[in-house]
Amino acid sequence: MRSWLRGRRSWSLATRLMIAQALVLVAGILTAALVAQIVGPPLFHKHLLESGQAVTSAELVHIERAYASATTLTLLAALIIAATSAVAVTWYVTHRLTAPLTVLADAAGRLSHGDYDVRIPTLDAGPEFDVLAASLNDAAQRLQTTEVTRRRLLADLAHELRTPLATTTAYLDALDDGVAVWDADTSQVLRGSTARLSRLADDMAMVSRAEERRIGLHRAPVDLTDLLDAVAASIGPAFADKGVRLVVEPVRSAGRRPARPRLEADRERLEQVLGNLLANALRHTPTGGTVTLEAHDEGDTVRIRVADTGEGIAAEQLPHVFERFYRGDAARTRDSRGSGIGLTIARGIAAAHGGTLTAHSDGPGTGAVFELTLPAGLVDQRR
Repeated sequence: MRSWLRGRRSWSLATRLMIAQALVLVAGILTAALVAQIVGPPLFHKHLLESGQAVTSAELVHIERAYASATTLTLLAALIIAATSAVAVTWYVTHRLTAPLTVLADAAGRLSHGDYDVRIPTLDAGPEFDVLAASLNDAAQRLQTTEVTRRRLLADLAHELRTPLATTTAYLDALDDGVAVWDADTSQVLRGSTARLSRLADDMAMVSRAEERRIGLHRAPVDLTDLLDAVAASIGPAFADKGVRLVVEPVRSAGRRPARPRLEADRERLEQVLGNLLANALRHTPTGGTVTLEAHDEGDTVRIRVADTGEGIAAEQLPHVFERFYRGDAARTRDSRGSGIGLTIARGIAAAHGGTLTAHSDGPGTGAVFELTLPAGLVDQRR
């Protein structure tokens, strides 16, 4: 019994349809024959008597035998015609169903084996198959994009790891060979390489949580003016060292808004976002340039903008600036001092708050503007 059940599971769709048609056909013929045998002869006999035939007449017996023969031949002919029609219809329906299903199954199998280049053409088999094919094509496209990103991520991660590891290895070999001695400079270099590796590991963990929207938030009322001043104060020395002017504009409020607008958010995470944006702007703004930090309270939302007079971003690079480790001719996501994922983390934190982070530039040499938009939350509350 179990082996028979296992055999049934391996039957093709065509076999199943043929068996189903055969069962329907047999059931129909048996039903018709049974009804004809139970209902037909008595009813026919009754009509013969009503027509004037004597019960004992030889003609009555002959007519009833002729009726039985005609009924049998009719059922047999109907069986043959029905069986032929069923085979033809089953073959047609099976072909119409199995052809697109075979294409879909083949595409799904190739996808499961990592062939993300597979695409399903128009099947012309009904809207249901078209929707399924479109869904598989979309899944293939997404998997292909993910695979490309994964490969680039691994390559870039290996590149990021290579420099501090090479530095550490070179210094350790020099120490073993007696070429170098352990002094303050050696300690500083090795600690710097270790810190870079540690920062890279922390950033990778953070960017994974950001992209999967698993960043934990500790929301509390945040004063916008205090937030901007604190971030500017923490990064101000770096701007001074490079000779780039950092301008913090007073918070602007729409209409008759509170003088000290507030919002409900995770202050530490917002400081991280703004710190990343300002550090990114500083890296790409030459000496003598200006970076402006400003906020706009618009009632339902709060917009915080970081604008610079630096390198700018080419139009073809704008859609990619938030991708981790993205490289471009004027890529603003990384340089020799950055891990290349600061903007990715910033966008993830913005999304965790229910907000957005966008970038705009008119092209190389025109500077860039990064805008953080957040739900206002407690913006109406006074200090």
